[in-house]
Amino acid sequence: MSRRVVVTGLGAVTPIGNNVEDYWAGIKAGKIGFAPISYFDTEGYKATIAAELKDFNPEEFMDKKSARRMEKFCQYAVAASAQAMKDSGLDMEKEDPYMVGVCIGNGVGSMQATEREHTNLTEKGPNRVGPLYVPMMISNMAAGNVSIQFGFKGKNIDIVTACASGTNSIGEAYRSIQYGEADVMFAGGTEAAICPMGVSGFTALTALSNSTDPERCSIPFDKDRSGFVMGEGAGVVVLEELEHAKARGAKIYAEVIGYGCSADAFHITSPEESGAGAARAMTNAVKDAGLKPEDITYINAHGTSTHHNDLFETRAIKLAFGDHAKNIKINSTKSMVGHLLGGAGAVEFVACVKQVQENFIHKTVGLQETEEEMDLNYCKEAYNEEVPYALSNSLGFGGHNASILIGKWKGE
Repeated sequence: MSRRVVVTGLGAVTPIGNNVEDYWAGIKAGKIGFAPISYFDTEGYKATIAAELKDFNPEEFMDKKSARRMEKFCQYAVAASAQAMKDSGLDMEKEDPYMVGVCIGNGVGSMQATEREHTNLTEKGPNRVGPLYVPMMISNMAAGNVSIQFGFKGKNIDIVTACASGTNSIGEAYRSIQYGEADVMFAGGTEAAICPMGVSGFTALTALSNSTDPERCSIPFDKDRSGFVMGEGAGVVVLEELEHAKARGAKIYAEVIGYGCSADAFHITSPEESGAGAARAMTNAVKDAGLKPEDITYINAHGTSTHHNDLFETRAIKLAFGDHAKNIKINSTKSMVGHLLGGAGAVEFVACVKQVQENFIHKTVGLQETEEEMDLNYCKEAYNEEVPYALSNSLGFGGHNASILIGKWKGE
C-alpha cells in the first residue's frame, strides 16, 4: 500500500513577489510582472518584454561566497528552498538526513555561463575558460546546491522535461515518498533564461510574444495572443509522508493525491493537435487519485499564450472531461508571471495550494475575448468558492505532458 503525501512547506521567488506571501498577494490582486528587459540591450530583438525578478538579493538566503559560486537558477532554487524549509518547521537535527531528498527540475541550466565563457574562449583562448564553468552551468546543480546548503542526503535528482520539469519534479518526489524512498522531499523547479541566447533562441522558434505592451503581452486564451513571455524564478515545496508530518506536528497545506504523465510522440515543439496526449496525463492523474472526472472543478492550465498551446490544451480538456469541461474553471498563472520554463509548474503548484487552501480561483489577467473553439470558462474574473481539488498541467517541448492533482486537507 502506498503512503499518503502532504504539503507542509512553500517557497517561491517570482516576478510578482520574492516570497510566497507577496506572490500570493500579487495573484489575488491580479498583479503583472511584465516590463521591458533590463538585463541586456534589446536593440534589434523582436521580443523586448520579460518577467524579471525585482530586487532579488541572494545574500538574504545564503552567504556571499556561496552566492558567487552559483548561477542565478541555483540562487533562485536555494532561496525558494530556504523559504520552504523555514515554513515547514523541519528540524534537520531530528531527521535522518538520508530520508530527506531533493527533486528540483530545470530546463536549460545557465545560458549566461555559456555566453560568458564562450566570449572568453573566442576572445582569449581555451585556457581562459573558467574552471567553474561546467559545475555552474549544468542543470542538476540547482538540486545539488540545495542538498549542500541544507544537508539533505537522501534521493537527489533533477528532472529535465523542458516546460514540464517543475510538475514532473513534484510528481516524481510524490512517488518517491509514496513508495518509501524518502520521508521528506524538497521538490519544484527553477529557471533563469532571460539572456540574449535565451530570448533570441525562443524568438527564432516564433514562440515569444513581440508585444511591447506589458498589459497585452502574456494573454493566455485570448484571440490576440501572440506567444509567451519569458519569466524567471523558482518554486519549491516540502512534500512529506503524512504520518511523519503528524508526528512532528507540522502544519499541512494540502494533500497530493494524483499524478499523471504521457508523451505526444508527435513533434519536438508543437503539441499534438487533438490534445490526446495532454488529455491522457490529466485522466491518469484523476484515476491515480481515485476520483471521477466530474469531481474536478478547477484546472490550472499550462496556458502559455501561444496559439497552439492554448487551442490544443482546450481540446485536451474537452477530451479528458467531455461535457463536464464546461463546468470547470480554468486559469493561467502565466498571465501574471510569464512562462518560467522549468520553474513554471512549481510556482503554479504553489498557486494551486493557496487557491485550494483559501477557496479562491484567480483570474486569467488580460483575457478579454477568446476564439470560437475556445469556449470554456478561462476565468476572466476571480471566484470566491470552494476548491476541493486543483489539477495543474505542464506541457513541454519534446511532447512531455504532466498533470498533478492536489486535494484540500480536511484534517483527517
